[in-house]
Amino acid sequence: MNENKPDNSQSLACVFCRKNDDCPNKYGEKKTCEKWNFSVHYYCLLMSSGIWQRGEEEEGVYGFLIEDIRKEVHRASKLKCTVCKKTGASIGCVVPQCKRSYHLPCGLQKECIFQFTENFASFCWTHRPVQTIASTKYSSPLPCTICLEFVEPIPTYNILQSPCCKNAWFHRDCLQVQAINAGVFFFRCTLCNNTDIFQKEMLRMGIHIPEKDASWELEENAYQELLQSHERCDVRRCHCKKGRDYNEPNSKWEVKRCQSCGSSGTHLACSSLQSWEQNWECLDCRRISYASDFQKAPKHPLANSTNCLLEESSPKLPRLSAVAQHKELLRQGSKFRREISTILIELGFQIKKKAKTLYINKANVWRSALEQFRSQKFNPSYSIEVVYVNGNDEFGSEHPGSKQEFLSHLMHHLENSSVFEGSLAKNLSLNSQALKENLYYEAGKMLAISLVHGGPSPGFFSETLFNCLAYGPENTLPTLDDISDLDVAEIISKIDTAADLNTLKSVMNEYYNYLEFSGCLRLMTTLNDKYMLVKDILFYHVIKRVKAPFESFKQGLKTLGVLEKIQTYPEAFYNILCHKPETPSAKNLSDLFTVHVLPDVQTLRFWNSYLAAVEDGKSATTMEDILIFATGCSSVPPTGFKPSPSLECLHVDFPVANKCKNCLTLPVTNTYEEFQENMDFAIRDTIRLEKEERSHYLGH
Repeated sequence: MNENKPDNSQSLACVFCRKNDDCPNKYGEKKTCEKWNFSVHYYCLLMSSGIWQRGEEEEGVYGFLIEDIRKEVHRASKLKCTVCKKTGASIGCVVPQCKRSYHLPCGLQKECIFQFTENFASFCWTHRPVQTIASTKYSSPLPCTICLEFVEPIPTYNILQSPCCKNAWFHRDCLQVQAINAGVFFFRCTLCNNTDIFQKEMLRMGIHIPEKDASWELEENAYQELLQSHERCDVRRCHCKKGRDYNEPNSKWEVKRCQSCGSSGTHLACSSLQSWEQNWECLDCRRISYASDFQKAPKHPLANSTNCLLEESSPKLPRLSAVAQHKELLRQGSKFRREISTILIELGFQIKKKAKTLYINKANVWRSALEQFRSQKFNPSYSIEVVYVNGNDEFGSEHPGSKQEFLSHLMHHLENSSVFEGSLAKNLSLNSQALKENLYYEAGKMLAISLVHGGPSPGFFSETLFNCLAYGPENTLPTLDDISDLDVAEIISKIDTAADLNTLKSVMNEYYNYLEFSGCLRLMTTLNDKYMLVKDILFYHVIKRVKAPFESFKQGLKTLGVLEKIQTYPEAFYNILCHKPETPSAKNLSDLFTVHVLPDVQTLRFWNSYLAAVEDGKSATTMEDILIFATGCSSVPPTGFKPSPSLECLHVDFPVANKCKNCLTLPVTNTYEEFQENMDFAIRDTIRLEKEERSHYLGH
């Protein structure tokens, strides 16, 4: 080709898709090689199935050698496009059983997925990956968070959902344009700014994220104005004869900027400043400062009913009732609606690679953990490795343990410890010995460490305890369900059921000493006064009485920033702190375990049948038993298992579990009956021994 005719070279069609279009957003940059007289779209080149980048970036076309391009064009000339029926279809579906081939534009037209990562896989319209939507049903359209036009919140080829923010929906075209402009360093979720999870999902769904800086970062002198400082006198009366813009350093006509905003200035002489070191604030900033200093303090809820309210308010929210705060969170929108797994994974980024080994006596997990966590060498931001030691063994034998199993045992012991009271939904207790030993602080620290280090969630908090942590004790109203002391419950019940004023006064005389001690004694003038008295007793017994334990527990929860996240995203933490996870189904467990080695087909069929039998109650074991046997945890932790649970099939008599690797070995048997019998016996026997060991410790 004549190199003096670049206009003609630009009109060349792409050697793969045979289109003249120069549309970088759809086909990538169009590159014309005048020396060899051909043009090619970047995406057509990347996605072609029979070519690899063998050269350096500056060689050939983007590192694809000219001879390789020619060979690929020759190969594609023998393949017919499934869509347009023309030859030159260089792209094929990556699924081995699928024989479809197509041009890149034809694939886009048929809504194929092209993944611009790893091996640059292509999926036809039948086998393309899809997004699964949660069970939440949306009754009305939601806006695309990029162009703000409304879309139907149903995942399709052209409509994508954010993996980290369930209310974030996008047009595919909007996402692609944003990805090209932002580049790999700035392409992120528009709501929560998550990068890793968001980019991984978008790459899976065929969004190309170029490895370049953002377009706005490449503009010449794009941030030049940030280097400019304010050099003008803005006071009402400027005394400088040379004007407001005059600035003479080291003199009384030097311009001093506002210490708060920096966007207003004054000559030193115009504001009677004796030297540059003196601080100066502009009029607008002074108004804001003075207004905040003299704001009227908000009234305390329940102020008329009791003087025993805790003084500290939630650092994240104004003093509202728990219900009002919940509505305020909803009003403020998506900022507060985040997945708990995402929040905990982000907290996990502060964990260093440096490991701390914890030596745990399995027969006494609680005390062992206390000793290890209280050690001066322990740092909660170090990764944790667990070694089990046998205190009864004269040789002091040691063997590696599962971190998630250890944290699961720790949460179980914590739930039944002296720092909590109640049957299912627990509140903090008032235990003088636990307070003396600082166990409330340690309990909070243990909970924080378990959540951030991938352990199970507690799930036993009462709603009252959670509201105290999330919204502040002063915004929490306890209920009768929070009372575990039967004597106090009886007092409240008698007061609440008093039918007339005389009966009410009689009950108060009966429990005069208690009411006086608790600071709840009050003058009763009408029968309706009993309701305020009940509130006072509830508040005293559940909140004021345990102020010291609560403050200590809260300090422990600040470990690794967990308490701050609870107060910022209360809706996300509510379920894992106040509710136990649901019992896993057969399908859940089947999907949870992956097969990493060549499986025995019959054994896997037995495994699925066994899970179905357990779910139907036709086995002596439960779903939790299977999960405990394989991983040491009765439920999936909020951040998932690490490593992911796996299966293997071997010729062994009974199932074997490696809890450090979360690997379950299934026995290869001739019949299903034999398989079920061996599974039931091994799992049931192992669980029984572990429960006996645990109850032996709790009994002491």
